[in-house]
Amino acid sequence: MEDEGAGLFRTEALQHYAQGGERGGLLKLSPQWTGPVFWVLLGACVFALVFSALVHVSEYAEGPAVVQLEGRMDLPSPVRGTVASVEVRSGERVAAGQVLARLGAAAELAELERYEREFEQLLRQRLRSPSDEGVSQALASVRAQRELARARLEQWTVRAPEAGIVSDVRIRRGQHLVEGELVASLMREDSAAVVTAMLPGEYRPLLAVGKPLRLELRGFHHQYQELTIDEVGGELVGPQEVQRALGPTLSASLEVNGAVVLVRSRVASRSFLADGERFPYFDGMLGQADARVRSQPILLMLIPGLRAVWP
Repeated sequence: MEDEGAGLFRTEALQHYAQGGERGGLLKLSPQWTGPVFWVLLGACVFALVFSALVHVSEYAEGPAVVQLEGRMDLPSPVRGTVASVEVRSGERVAAGQVLARLGAAAELAELERYEREFEQLLRQRLRSPSDEGVSQALASVRAQRELARARLEQWTVRAPEAGIVSDVRIRRGQHLVEGELVASLMREDSAAVVTAMLPGEYRPLLAVGKPLRLELRGFHHQYQELTIDEVGGELVGPQEVQRALGPTLSASLEVNGAVVLVRSRVASRSFLADGERFPYFDGMLGQADARVRSQPILLMLIPGLRAVWP
């Protein structure tokens, strides 16, 4: 065996091995800190994988919103003329038939006063001569003309069609109005607030009645009002349809780009809570609304191909 080993190893090597001295160990080229770092990195990767698989991220449909008060009645000018007097102020309660504004109607007023004088004269003659048929016929004719003059003068008067609260007065004394121009707005005392949100049209299949809707009013940052969707539009609409749905006054304050879907939510209260205080809703208040449409794990967002095998 020694002869065979001598052919493979040098004599010095065999002698050193036979003496039983210390033998060399493996050469360590890596620093000592690489071991702990490896396990830390492995743990971080496992944590990131579990975190991305368990934690969900929500996607929201966001868009502008406007608050509208139901029961609002816009009262237009019945004729073309100049405002003679404004009888009410914003926030004032009025009764049905109460005068809100009068337009200048000098000719109609003079005509009515003339018929009033003629009617009084004929009435005195009728009392002095009850059997005079001519006076009776003239009295009936003047009475009809007087009522017609009153009706003409009434066209120059804007009255409240029903009891309510004056929410907006758009005119001032001496202002010239054209027929149909807005004079004032009237609100019912029990009118409810409705939020109309314009959300991107691509989210229409994911929106449904009963889902939550969150509203952030302008001027009240990070003060969210939690609502519930009560109505979702059946079709997508463009800027022109939004203008027709909201009216030219409100739509001019909103920026709508592309196709949107109208989502409405009825507010349970006429006031909202912000910074510990309650504030009333006003018609035309603007804000930003969002509705959660889907929620999925972070891992599926990073690797969409996993959706095919994800449970």
